[in-house]
Amino acid sequence: MIKAATFRILILVIGLSVVSLAQAGSMIMVRTSMGFPEAMAELQNQIKAKGYVVSRVQRVDIGLTKSGYKTDKYRVVFYGKPEQIRQLSQRYPELIAYLPLKISIFAEGKDTILVTANPQHLKKAGDRKLEQIIKVWERDLAAIFHNMREQN
Repeated sequence: MIKAATFRILILVIGLSVVSLAQAGSMIMVRTSMGFPEAMAELQNQIKAKGYVVSRVQRVDIGLTKSGYKTDKYRVVFYGKPEQIRQLSQRYPELIAYLPLKISIFAEGKDTILVTANPQHLKKAGDRKLEQIIKVWERDLAAIFHNMREQN
């Protein structure tokens, strides 16, 4: 069960990074017993193993601590395939706000939690090419999260 403070932080970050997706209601989340530093390193390894590039890791904890939350282990990992992101941004400018893809990672006690919006909400009805790309993203996310959970 997620503690109340952790849940508020989770909602805050998700709300800031994927507002319309969070409203759509489909999130993917996993808990691992790995400590935060180990989970952070393993997450980046898993992302790279699936052929993606980690474009940046953004600290979120600075703003949270200024708001009164007590955490120093909260990041958002942005990743994708650069050429694919360029092509999708040109063909589907409405997706620019959601690219690159992102996973929030934060410590809760001795555990680490990973959460992301399910990319299925980015699908456009009748656009088979985009649906295929998103299906691959979903499959890769499921594998990454499964592997993170299995690292316990």
